Amino acid sequence: MIKKAIIPVAGWGTRWLPITKAIEKCMLPIGNRPIVDYVVKDCIDAGISDIYFIVSEDSSQLRQYYSDNEKLNQYLKVNGKTDKLDALQLSTDANFHFIKQKQNGKYGTAVPVSMISPYIDDNESVVVLMGDDFVYNADGSNEIQRLIEETETGGNSLLGVNIPIDQVNRYGVIEVSLNREFVSIVEKPTPEEAPSTLINISKYVLSSDVIRLIVDFVAKEKEGEYYITDVINQYVSGGGSVKVVEAQGGYLDGGNPESWLYANRVVMGDLA
Repeated sequence: MIKKAIIPVAGWGTRWLPITKAIEKCMLPIGNRPIVDYVVKDCIDAGISDIYFIVSEDSSQLRQYYSDNEKLNQYLKVNGKTDKLDALQLSTDANFHFIKQKQNGKYGTAVPVSMISPYIDDNESVVVLMGDDFVYNADGSNEIQRLIEETETGGNSLLGVNIPIDQVNRYGVIEVSLNREFVSIVEKPTPEEAPSTLINISKYVLSSDVIRLIVDFVAKEKEGEYYITDVINQYVSGGGSVKVVEAQGGYLDGGNPESWLYANRVVMGDLA
């Protein structure tokens, strides 16, 4: 059973400047909870017991959110607001680990995964999820649990989200084989060129074999970003298999103000 999750949250959030000078992007609110907490809750509900956050060197807000605040607790008790205490009781069903990533070092989705490799045992699989987006199900069903359940023991998979065909030119679109396995990703195709309407949202189950490939990949010197998808392409071209699991819910993204506003309206019930 998969028990570990890796959640990278160390980005600068440049599309959100200037607010991300003071607020970590993953802490921007959807309703009265930070974006990342929707990811964390799905992980815990799916049986994850250890969550590894890869944070920036100056990060403090995420750790503070998942810590107890005795002064606030006391204030609520003294002022007769004990009904608010329940909202502060965050789940203790998982162990949280905070690993700092150098802000001026190598970057890209593969780098934080390589940093956690010493904590991953041989023949162990992990979930990898970005901390600024999630798949929302109004009925409370869990896409992370679905992804895990549909992945064979020791196998690899990624979550794909169906979008309208006229939006494919904004995303990496997944080419899928007839038996629902990953073939390739076509970056920002026209509707006519798109191999499907499934987009990659960087949510994976990765085996220790792929983790080792990621470590080797990041160890090499190259220009630009180190993408997990580069390693997946390498793995598949070498005969490996990666299952594509289609999400049932709606994709909500806090990466920019427009998509964040839409996510709030959905979760708060305006569009749900």
